[in-house]
Amino acid sequence: MEQESAVVGIDISKSFLDVFVSTQSSLQRYANDVPGRAKLACDLLALAPQLIVAEATGGLERLLIAELAAQNLPLVVVNPRQVRDFAKASGQLAKTDALDARILAAFGLAVRPAIRPLPEAQTFELADLLGRRRQLVDMLVAEKLRLQQATGKALRRDIKLHIQWLEKRLRASDAGLHDAIEKSPIWRAKDDLLAEVKGIGPVCRLTLLALLPELGQLNRKQIAALAGVAPFNRNSGQYRGTRRVWGGRAEVRKVLYMATLTAIRCHNEVVRNFYQRLKDQGKPSKVALVACMRKLLTILNAMLRDQAPFRPKIA
Repeated sequence: MEQESAVVGIDISKSFLDVFVSTQSSLQRYANDVPGRAKLACDLLALAPQLIVAEATGGLERLLIAELAAQNLPLVVVNPRQVRDFAKASGQLAKTDALDARILAAFGLAVRPAIRPLPEAQTFELADLLGRRRQLVDMLVAEKLRLQQATGKALRRDIKLHIQWLEKRLRASDAGLHDAIEKSPIWRAKDDLLAEVKGIGPVCRLTLLALLPELGQLNRKQIAALAGVAPFNRNSGQYRGTRRVWGGRAEVRKVLYMATLTAIRCHNEVVRNFYQRLKDQGKPSKVALVACMRKLLTILNAMLRDQAPFRPKIA
């Protein structure tokens, strides 16, 4: 096998980066710090691999992504569930850092996942701010539920003070998200386009910009699958099962669900008429709703792709 066809698997942990190169059948370990990541990038540049595969690890991968993206290396970040399913299908049930690096390289050789544009540092920052806002909302809901159950005056006073503080932090978080959008001409242009579609509120727009940066860069089938609103067949022989949506990015799907409900009930004639047409054809409400989610996402994807405003007649 030629060196140009090398596939590299990188298992990322808090302290180490375990690296397996398919053409060398060797495992190397680098420290997950600034010098270690720099040395790994230098070694990979000398190797010139065809593909580098790493897993999403809840944020630990971000510094490595930034390092390798700066060197224009062919890195793809894959879903850990897909890699684990591949390992089980290959008969590899044990799990260690070294084995994971080997499996990642084997996954890259077998599946050849497509290389997509990697999120920029600003996108990561926006996603962090959005995640913090979601945490504040969750804490606020929990405290309001506790207030309903509290009976003592001192306890109720303490909970009310905490609710006031959380509401203040939530307003500050919203202001920070708004400032982040305003500081970026690209995000501001995208936000202005998305705001033209009735039903797409500020939270939905922020979530799409932060957690679905591929919006406008993929075709309608790919973006629907990425958001988890694409139906998958369940057929075998003469059996024809019900198609179901599965996988995708859960947070994106949640805000898209609420946006679609708003569009159907109140605002967007295109989505509302499409929903009613499906219902008239005998489709169950949930099936029609998911179809409307997919249609709404397709419209948004086309708008950002073409940098064109919302046109109800074309939609």
